Amino acid sequence: MFIDSHCHLDFPEFASRLDDVQAAMCAASVTHALSAGVEVTAFPAMYALLEPHPNLYCSVGLHPGVDENAATSVDELLHYAALPKVVAIGETGLDYYHVSSEAEWQRARFRTHIVAACAAGKPLIVHMRDATADTLRLLREEGAERVGGVMHCFTADWVAAEAALALGFYISFSGVVTFKNATAIKEAAQRVPLDRLLIETDSPYLAPMPYRGRYPNQPAWVVHVAKEIARLRGMSIDEVGRTTSANFFRLFRVTPAGERKDA
Repeated sequence: MFIDSHCHLDFPEFASRLDDVQAAMCAASVTHALSAGVEVTAFPAMYALLEPHPNLYCSVGLHPGVDENAATSVDELLHYAALPKVVAIGETGLDYYHVSSEAEWQRARFRTHIVAACAAGKPLIVHMRDATADTLRLLREEGAERVGGVMHCFTADWVAAEAALALGFYISFSGVVTFKNATAIKEAAQRVPLDRLLIETDSPYLAPMPYRGRYPNQPAWVVHVAKEIARLRGMSIDEVGRTTSANFFRLFRVTPAGERKDA
């Protein structure tokens, strides 16, 4: 059993063929997936798409790379967070690769999500690109350790992973960990405690080896992430699947049947 802890099933690549995506998941023993929200205005449509599927979960948030004129509020996030399939707040965080580090609005937006997560009692899904120091600083300043969450598509080094772990966060690895030159990421994947490890695709992006460069990536291919982590850690792929699936259910407080433990 494998779980894709982060994908984007409402994107055009998947929304019109969700049955095919689910069939491919089933064939690969990928039993569940979490579709991360990136635009609050698009959230109602995403929720309606996923609602008939008990094995698909979602989060609500506004991606740090979305236009600075887009906005959300703590109240709006809390409104959607109360829905049964919403298991987290995000995707949120900081991205200094696509957006200037001088953009204070990006940090303010991140703080809004952290406050909402703490108020809702739900974990955060954090995007961190070229912004490690500020991301960790804001998480500390806003008390994110009260709810924890996951550093999704982790591409930093072990020092950053260790700091996030100290705040109660899980570390999720995408297809990037399968890339030959991803030395620091592979090291982190070897050292993260097993009970804090997650796997994801971030599909439709970042297809893993042996599909690197193909588009779109898909949730069924999360198995290749698990295979690489198994190789790095000297484990069986089945053990990686069982462990990361148990971690997913524990972090997001859901059961394999799709029930919320806090419901």
